[in-house]
Amino acid sequence: MALSTGIDLATLIADTEGEILRLVQSSDPATAGVYEMCRYHLGLDGSGSSGKRMRPVLGLLAYASIAGDHHAALPGAAAVELGHNFSLVHDDIEDHDVERRHRPTLWALHGVPQAINTGDMLFSLSRIALHRLTDLGFSDRKVLRLMRLYDETCVALCEGQYMDMRAADADAPMSVEAYFDMIGRKTAALIAGSIEAGALLATDDDEVIRRYRAFGWDLGIAFQLNDDLLGIWGEEQSTGKEPTDIARHKKTLPVLYAFEHAGPRDRERLAALWSLAELDPEAVSELRAILGRAGADAYTREQAHSHRDRALAELDAAGVVRPDARASLEDVIRRVISA
Repeated sequence: MALSTGIDLATLIADTEGEILRLVQSSDPATAGVYEMCRYHLGLDGSGSSGKRMRPVLGLLAYASIAGDHHAALPGAAAVELGHNFSLVHDDIEDHDVERRHRPTLWALHGVPQAINTGDMLFSLSRIALHRLTDLGFSDRKVLRLMRLYDETCVALCEGQYMDMRAADADAPMSVEAYFDMIGRKTAALIAGSIEAGALLATDDDEVIRRYRAFGWDLGIAFQLNDDLLGIWGEEQSTGKEPTDIARHKKTLPVLYAFEHAGPRDRERLAALWSLAELDPEAVSELRAILGRAGADAYTREQAHSHRDRALAELDAAGVVRPDARASLEDVIRRVISA
């Protein structure tokens, strides 16, 4: 899939990873270990998957859809990916996850203190990445505006994580309305910030930047809802991971919707099953059936598609997107939001 500049997605990913590798190297033997841990978590040490790099790719596509060549925006893309990954390192600790992308998580290998420090290093390197924009000729005013956007995005991310952890510890499920607020901060804010950053670097037109942010926001909501569907009904063969959200007691939108909309008998049974410390395959199957009878899958899919379509409408309303770039963006969106 290529833009008119001849750039395809594999090139965008490779160029982003090259930019990141500038930052996660060390010639000092005394500190080499923390950079090794950064490369391990990022999947840049050759030992495993590096992930889809969706957020930086979307930011680069946003930039290229307005300005053409993507190379000047690479430090922003690197900052986004490093920032995303600092949150993943901390998430793994907070959720006690011992595996990510079929490999041991950083804390499982090196202990919690070193993993926290590595997450902090990734955050700090993400800020360092943004300073290279000055070397590439962007004005101090634009770089400072981008840094403010980045910092505000990280604050929203931490707010969303707080809400998520608080809800996980609560006895009563969070409302559907509160869930949308939470994923808006935890998931949509980062995707919206990535795309807004690409637009901000490409143009000074505030209305265009606003439209791109709105595009990213709805896309982020749709992405999370699609993930919620795959976490319960996805097929491992096509997604690469087993749908384990129910077994792990994850209170995603389908579950919360069922708590609010299931019939009285199903709601009582849902609460009883959900209170069990361990859910065997039979219980998981029964819970899926309850969610299905409540229409939770249909509602979640409808909301995901609605936000996806709203995202594309905002992109069109910006009025500056080159047709071939829009086609590439839409193809990425429809592949990511496939449930």
